[in-house]
Amino acid sequence: MEVNYSQENGILCCEVAGRLESSTASSFEQDVNAKAASSTGPLLIDMSNLAYISSAGLRAILLLTKAAQSKGIKLALCSLPPQIEEVFKISGFNKIITIHTSREDAISALA
Repeated sequence: MEVNYSQENGILCCEVAGRLESSTASSFEQDVNAKAASSTGPLLIDMSNLAYISSAGLRAILLLTKAAQSKGIKLALCSLPPQIEEVFKISGFNKIITIHTSREDAISALA
C-alpha cells in the first residue's frame, strides 16, 4: 500500500493506492491520524487507486471517521473504484461516511 498527501484549498488530501487490509490498515490509520492532527482543515481520502479493502481496512476508515468527528474535522472519501464502492454499499458504510464520486466534487463540498 502507498499513501501520498497533498494540500488543496486548505484540505488535506490523502491518496491511498494498493491494498488496505489487515497488514496495512493499522499503520494507515495511525499515519492518517497523525497527518490530520497537524492539519487545521478537512480531510479527503482519495481511493481512486485502491485495489482492495478488507474488513480491517473498513475498520480503519471507520475509526478515522470517528476520530475526525470527535475533533470537529470534516472527512470525506472520493473516487471509489466500482469494487470498493460495492464493499461500502454492502457494509452500509456509504450511509455513515460521506462519499463523493470525484475529487473535484469532494473538494468543492469540503471547501
